[in-house]
Amino acid sequence: MRLTILGSGSPEAYARRASSGYLLEAGDDVILFDCGGGVFDNLVRTGRKPSDVTHLFFTHLHSDHMMDYARLVHAAWDEGGAPLRVFGPPPIARITEQYFGAEGVLSHDLRARTRFLPSQEVWKARGGTLPRPWPAPEVTEIRPGFVFEGDGWRLTSCEVPHAQPHLVCMGFRVDRDGASFVYSGDAGACDALTSICTGADLLLHWCYRLDGEQAHPAMIPDPGSERDRAYGGGCRGEALGADAFPRAHGRRWHPRQGLGRLGHGILRSG
Repeated sequence: MRLTILGSGSPEAYARRASSGYLLEAGDDVILFDCGGGVFDNLVRTGRKPSDVTHLFFTHLHSDHMMDYARLVHAAWDEGGAPLRVFGPPPIARITEQYFGAEGVLSHDLRARTRFLPSQEVWKARGGTLPRPWPAPEVTEIRPGFVFEGDGWRLTSCEVPHAQPHLVCMGFRVDRDGASFVYSGDAGACDALTSICTGADLLLHWCYRLDGEQAHPAMIPDPGSERDRAYGGGCRGEALGADAFPRAHGRRWHPRQGLGRLGHGILRSG
C-alpha cells in the first residue's frame, strides 16, 4: 500500500496547508480518506485524475473533512468517470442529494451542462453520449463497526470520541498483504481505537496541541501533543505496536508546517 498525504491542516485558511485528505493506493484501488478544502488541488498535483479515485471514506462530516467532496464528484463526472463509491456516516446521503439532486445547489449548473445545446456538442466532441446523466455517486451510510471487503484489502472501523452527539465520528483500519494502516480521524483517546491499532504498521493520528501546551478543559478526552502521539503510540500513552505518524491537525503557527505539503509513504508487510 502507498499513502499520500494530500492535506493535514485544520479549517483555518493557510497557503501551505490543505485540510484533511489522505490517499491510499491498495492494488488497483485508489482510496481517499476525507476530502477537506484544498485536497482536490493536491490530488491533481500528484498526477492523479479525479476519476482515478475509486472509494471515498469519511471519518466524520466536519467541513474540513468534506469541503472538496462536491468538487471531486463533479470533476470525476465531467471526465466521464465511473460513479465514485462513497462511504460515510449520516447524513452523507442527504448531503449528496442536496448537492446533486433535482433541487440541489448544483442543479442549475447541471441543467445547463446537460441541456444547453453548445454544452451537449462539447460533451459529444469529448466522446460522450446523450442524454447525459447527472453525477450519481454510490453512497453508503455507515456507522462504527462497519466492515468493507475490497479487492485484496479489508477495511474495519470503530467509533472515536470527537464531536458527539452532533456528529458520528469514526476511525478506520485497512489491511492488505500483511501490511496495515490506521487513520483515527479527529480522535481522542479511547479503547476502541487502541484495539484497532494493535499490530498496525502505521497510525495516522490527530495532533492538535504542542508539547508543553496545556489542553483546554473542553478538550476531553485530550487528543494529546506531538510527543504524546509520536512516542506514546497515540492512545493513552500505551504502546500500540504501530509506527505513530503524528498528524498535524494544527493551527497556522504550528512549527511543523512541512506536514501540510504532499508526502508519500509505502506500507509493506514484514
